[in-house]
Amino acid sequence: MRILFNSKLLQFKDPFGTLLPQQSCTLRIHIPSSVNALAAQCRISGPDGESVMNVPMHLQGTMGAYSMFRGDFSLEKPGLYFYYFYITKPDGGFRLFKYGDETNMEDGAMWQVSCIPEDFTVPQWAQGATMYQVFPDRFCKVGDTDLTGKLEPYTLHKDWSEEVHWQPDDKGRVLNNDFYGGNFRGIAEKMDYIASLGTTVLYLNPISKSFSNHRYDTGDYKTPDPMLGTLADFTAMCDAAHKRGIRVILDGVFSHTGSNSLYFDKDGTFGGNGAYTSQKSPYYSWYQFKNWPEEYNSWWGFDTLPTVSKLDPAFVEYIITGQDSVIAHWLRAGCDGFRLDVADELPDEFLSILKKHLRKLRPDALLLGEVWEDASNKRAYGISRCYFVDGQLDSVMNYPFRTAILNFMQKKDDGKALANTVMTVQENYPPQVFLANMNLLSTHDSVRILTALVDDFDGTRAEVAARHLSPTQYQAARQQLLMASFLQYMLPGTPSLYYGDEAGMEGYKDPFNRRPYPWGQEDPILLAHFQALGQLRKAREVLRLGDLHFFEAGDGRLGFSRSYGGKTLRIYLNRSEENWDVPGSNILLGHRAASSAPTWLTLQPMGFCVTEE
Repeated sequence: MRILFNSKLLQFKDPFGTLLPQQSCTLRIHIPSSVNALAAQCRISGPDGESVMNVPMHLQGTMGAYSMFRGDFSLEKPGLYFYYFYITKPDGGFRLFKYGDETNMEDGAMWQVSCIPEDFTVPQWAQGATMYQVFPDRFCKVGDTDLTGKLEPYTLHKDWSEEVHWQPDDKGRVLNNDFYGGNFRGIAEKMDYIASLGTTVLYLNPISKSFSNHRYDTGDYKTPDPMLGTLADFTAMCDAAHKRGIRVILDGVFSHTGSNSLYFDKDGTFGGNGAYTSQKSPYYSWYQFKNWPEEYNSWWGFDTLPTVSKLDPAFVEYIITGQDSVIAHWLRAGCDGFRLDVADELPDEFLSILKKHLRKLRPDALLLGEVWEDASNKRAYGISRCYFVDGQLDSVMNYPFRTAILNFMQKKDDGKALANTVMTVQENYPPQVFLANMNLLSTHDSVRILTALVDDFDGTRAEVAARHLSPTQYQAARQQLLMASFLQYMLPGTPSLYYGDEAGMEGYKDPFNRRPYPWGQEDPILLAHFQALGQLRKAREVLRLGDLHFFEAGDGRLGFSRSYGGKTLRIYLNRSEENWDVPGSNILLGHRAASSAPTWLTLQPMGFCVTEE
């Protein structure tokens, strides 16, 4: 018989999930009486292994063949903690570790519990939101653009449907300097379309003046790229969004700048007052030179992306604390928050200063971080990050959900692992963050979901440029995307739709996942599906804020409920190869689902539905 403990169940750990300082937590373990346990302890340590406390577990009685031990504790201050149990027997003792959601003697991982600040809040509008992500150059172009000041050289595509440039130049460099001319006016003109998808948050990839089309090589933080339009155009776009109940968040690229920038000015484009051209530059202290000017630290070795010293006082003042700081500038212009590029490379102190001043400028501004792993226990450069235990981030990009959904759809998981991933994230994240997580299927950094579902090919640029889904593959991928996106929109958090996924866009890795939106050539089935999903979430508060409970996970079937304000929705997905009969009658949205009796429904293979009780 196995010793019983599952931190995801209230019968073993109460309350579930994260704790507040001084909040009492009860642990219970059920030990087979045959073990003859004399005593038990819960041993709690910090992220670096330092001992915090030993919690005695007291025998509460027996139930069948088990002896039940209970211990109560509270944590004094916010932090990341880990624990295991020590069981004492007449002939010695042994340690009890985690093995999946079960227990294992002597070998395994420790359980995790995070203690978060009592005043940690997340903007209410970001909890249960629905996001639309736009790569600005590739979404929509309206009118002509004054290109005066556009960093050169660049190529402007004559035809919106032309293929992206992917070939290296004669020096073997991929410059990413081809443009389609998407602009603020184009986004504003399509705001009704964006709203039709149920969107409440519009996330834009970088918009500052830059050399490249992705604009992560910032040239001037406070000036929009001329190809996108003016600051007034940006504000008008934000106004159009706000009139439709849509907030706007921008990419904050604060780990590095472009070498061709006001601050570094390697090419002399900005007048020769950058750190590369003058050691008397006001920006010189931002950078780390090994041998000025030619040798300097750069992001992942790309010499076009010199890294900055994030805690340099001049940099902090320019980006965060100054009266006309970068964040203040864009908040005044109309944005409602920021998504932080490579948050792992921004020091905790920088994030804390940023969060504090952002909230001072706008109490309900959002701060979302790019983190690819479980952000609650993330270690970067040998340091445990404090994203939640210090209240630094309101939300993160939820790549673990994407991986879990892909594995489920590709039959690498029968549903058990997906449910475990979802519940683990819910257990490890503050509840307000869990509701605001950016739940994505595609981004500008990933293979588009339609392609990823049916083809995991990973070749050279030349190979993937010539590779497209066959009609048969496309039909299969669309069928899977209907289910994958349904799951994405039914789970707690903020489902994020990458522009064009709703139109049926395919594409392998960068730059083929950044093609222009195919206006007038959308897949009508997918478009109607995403519009229905978005509008359903917008209309049902229970889908945005409801509690989550899995009641089925395995054999290719998923069943869970969302409950809030006295209302309950039940969600079913049948990825198995057989029909599945489920209770229910009132279908709010479904596919391959039909009534089989007055109070029963039949889900065909690849069928799904959400019902209201």
